[in-house]
Amino acid sequence: MKSLKGQIALVAGGTRGAGRGIAMELGAAGATVYITGRTTRHEISEYGRPETIEETAELVNQLGGQGIAVQVDHLIHEEVQTLIERIEKEHGRLDILVNDIWGGEYLVDGNTRVWEHSLKKGLRMLRLAIDTHLITNHYALPLLIKNEGGLVIEMTDGTKEYNSENYRFPMFYDLAKSSVIRIAEGLAHELKQHNCTAVSLTPGWMRSEIMLDHYGVKEENWRDATEEEPHFVISETPRYVGRAVAALAGDHEVSRWNGQSLSSGKLAQVYGFTDIDGSQPDCWRYVVEVQDAGKPANATGYR
Repeated sequence: MKSLKGQIALVAGGTRGAGRGIAMELGAAGATVYITGRTTRHEISEYGRPETIEETAELVNQLGGQGIAVQVDHLIHEEVQTLIERIEKEHGRLDILVNDIWGGEYLVDGNTRVWEHSLKKGLRMLRLAIDTHLITNHYALPLLIKNEGGLVIEMTDGTKEYNSENYRFPMFYDLAKSSVIRIAEGLAHELKQHNCTAVSLTPGWMRSEIMLDHYGVKEENWRDATEEEPHFVISETPRYVGRAVAALAGDHEVSRWNGQSLSSGKLAQVYGFTDIDGSQPDCWRYVVEVQDAGKPANATGYR
């Protein structure tokens, strides 16, 4: 990976999962990383999860970067505005913005129809997935465009190609994840004149803290989960998509991706990085060619 020393990054929603993996890899490349989220060592969000933004900042520091934890609810305009003012005061620039705010896993009511799904949960999901990204962009982009070469990464689930061909139950979830892809496309048009780049990016089947807990495994024995879900064999760590972000941030020709929908597996083939175990999972090709095709789980040739 190319050095990102001197680069200032904001990982909005970096408490756990992809956000944590991204913050870690940006730190490993030498960047200064602001990590936002709602859960701190003194206050827990509605998630009720144990991971904190301070832990993420410490992991960034251990890898050679500078991690700065800031408690922010990205639905509260004033908190986001104050965050950006702080970044500008302390560094005068913002080079990398990663919008990984989500917070909707526990709001999804399975494969329910729109009239069956909790309306309260569904609308909350959309606010967390879409409003947060728009609010953050509104306040952060004036700082990012002060310098040419800025990069915005909108994190989602699924590529544009996959989501356009497959309905992602329930409707609220489908709208949440597809809308983020459209946000990135819109930003690409608006940022182009400032020589900045915007893309959407998806991990594959990610071994987040929540997913590992779901299967009752740890990272060390994650393969035990394949006994319950054989296709989990294609899964990847959050640091894999983190390395995808670091690769994009270190690419002097990153504008070639402007407006595109990207995946960790696709970028690994282009930039040559691997997951922490040395493999290169290509999840979305696997999902189409093996999982959705009804074939037995077998990751040979896909990682």
